[in-house]
Amino acid sequence: MEEDKLLERITFNPEIFSGKPIIRGRRLAVEHILGMMAAGDSADIILEGYPWLEREDIQACIAYAHRIVAHERVEPFYQKTGT
Repeated sequence: MEEDKLLERITFNPEIFSGKPIIRGRRLAVEHILGMMAAGDSADIILEGYPWLEREDIQACIAYAHRIVAHERVEPFYQKTGT
Protein backbone atom coordinates (compact mmCIF):
# COMPACT_ATOMS: atom_id res chain seq x y z
CA MET A 1 0.00 0.00 0.00
CA GLU A 2 1.27 3.49 -0.87
CA GLU A 3 2.70 5.43 2.10
CA ASP A 4 0.32 8.38 1.74
CA LYS A 5 -2.65 6.00 1.74
CA LEU A 6 -1.30 4.24 4.84
CA LEU A 7 -0.88 7.55 6.63
CA GLU A 8 -4.60 8.28 6.19
CA ARG A 9 -5.09 5.64 8.92
CA ILE A 10 -3.26 7.87 11.40
CA THR A 11 -5.60 10.48 12.82
CA PHE A 12 -5.60 13.13 15.51
CA ASN A 13 -8.35 14.06 17.95
CA PRO A 14 -7.69 16.64 20.69
CA GLU A 15 -10.12 14.75 22.94
CA ILE A 16 -8.17 11.48 22.69
CA PHE A 17 -4.73 11.35 24.33
CA SER A 18 -4.46 15.14 24.09
CA GLY A 19 -4.24 15.02 20.31
CA LYS A 20 -1.46 12.44 19.99
CA PRO A 21 -1.53 10.42 16.77
CA ILE A 22 -3.98 7.52 16.98
CA ILE A 23 -5.11 4.73 14.70
CA ARG A 24 -8.31 5.34 12.73
CA GLY A 25 -9.87 7.51 15.43
CA ARG A 26 -9.69 4.74 18.03
CA ARG A 27 -8.21 4.94 21.49
CA LEU A 28 -4.96 3.32 20.46
CA ALA A 29 -1.95 5.59 20.13
CA VAL A 30 0.69 5.13 17.46
CA GLU A 31 3.33 5.30 20.18
CA HIS A 32 1.75 2.29 21.92
CA ILE A 33 2.07 0.12 18.81
CA LEU A 34 5.64 1.32 18.22
CA GLY A 35 6.48 0.61 21.86
CA MET A 36 5.12 -2.92 21.58
CA MET A 37 7.20 -3.50 18.46
CA ALA A 38 10.29 -2.04 20.13
CA ALA A 39 9.74 -4.47 23.01
CA GLY A 40 9.84 -7.34 20.53
CA ASP A 41 6.15 -8.03 19.94
CA SER A 42 5.41 -9.29 16.44
CA ALA A 43 2.64 -7.93 14.27
CA ASP A 44 0.74 -11.18 14.83
CA ILE A 45 0.89 -10.77 18.63
CA ILE A 46 -0.30 -7.17 18.36
CA LEU A 47 -3.16 -8.18 16.05
CA GLU A 48 -4.22 -10.88 18.54
CA GLY A 49 -4.45 -8.27 21.28
CA TYR A 50 -6.51 -5.85 19.20
CA PRO A 51 -8.96 -7.81 17.03
CA TRP A 52 -10.21 -4.67 15.24
CA LEU A 53 -6.65 -3.70 14.23
CA GLU A 54 -5.49 -4.45 10.69
CA ARG A 55 -1.99 -5.25 9.48
CA GLU A 56 -2.05 -2.03 7.46
CA ASP A 57 -2.58 -0.08 10.70
CA ILE A 58 0.73 -1.42 11.99
CA GLN A 59 2.40 -0.53 8.70
CA ALA A 60 0.88 2.95 9.02
CA CYS A 61 2.48 3.38 12.46
CA ILE A 62 5.87 2.47 11.03
CA ALA A 63 5.36 4.80 8.06
CA TYR A 64 4.35 7.61 10.43
CA ALA A 65 7.48 7.10 12.56
CA HIS A 66 9.61 7.02 9.41
CA ARG A 67 8.10 10.26 8.16
CA ILE A 68 8.78 11.99 11.49
CA VAL A 69 12.37 10.75 11.78
CA ALA A 70 13.14 11.45 8.13
CA HIS A 71 12.61 15.17 8.75
CA GLU A 72 14.45 15.28 12.06
CA ARG A 73 17.76 17.09 12.26
CA VAL A 74 20.09 16.84 15.22
CA GLU A 75 22.64 19.54 15.75
CA PRO A 76 25.68 18.62 17.82
CA PHE A 77 26.14 20.59 20.98
CA TYR A 78 29.76 21.55 21.56
CA GLN A 79 30.76 22.61 25.01
CA LYS A 80 33.84 24.72 25.48
CA THR A 81 36.36 23.04 27.72
CA GLY A 82 38.02 25.09 30.41
CA THR A 83 41.47 26.60 29.85
